[in-house]
Amino acid sequence: MKVKENGLLQDEVRARIEVALYCSGKPLSVDELVMASGITSREKTIQVVKDLMNTINSQLRALEIANLEDGTFVLQVKPIYLSIVRKFSHQPILSQASLKTLSYIAYEQPVTSTRLVRIRGSQVYSHLKELHSHGFIKHESLGRLKVYKTTEKFISYFGIPNLDLLKRNLVSSSKL
Repeated sequence: MKVKENGLLQDEVRARIEVALYCSGKPLSVDELVMASGITSREKTIQVVKDLMNTINSQLRALEIANLEDGTFVLQVKPIYLSIVRKFSHQPILSQASLKTLSYIAYEQPVTSTRLVRIRGSQVYSHLKELHSHGFIKHESLGRLKVYKTTEKFISYFGIPNLDLLKRNLVSSSKL
């Protein structure tokens, strides 16, 4: 059986650090890695990070964990492969403005085009076109008025298991 610390198996501590490095998108300090690890020992966290570095840096060909000069750690593409990253990486699927409109639709749905224009401005029409082309929203026409809702693709793409729960969480977090 693997060693436990704070009730966590060593593999779980390692997995938490790995996830933090993967999803952060920026270098993480030792303190941030300690928080992610679920344990309180800086020394143990540093040892796990070094073990993870040895594994990843020796087994993966294009990725590495680097210990930067300022003492932070980052999971990154090895410099030799940066030209490929530039060639195949792309812009986000949605603009920030369209993403804000989508979040408003998800929260308020069903929501009318009139309300959307009042809240988001006349540029909302281009957002709606973009969101519809990606299949994230649908609408029903009530005369000349359109009523917008999110689609199953929206739920699947963003990994939202329950819209009502999402709304409750947004309301409760905004009260903090």
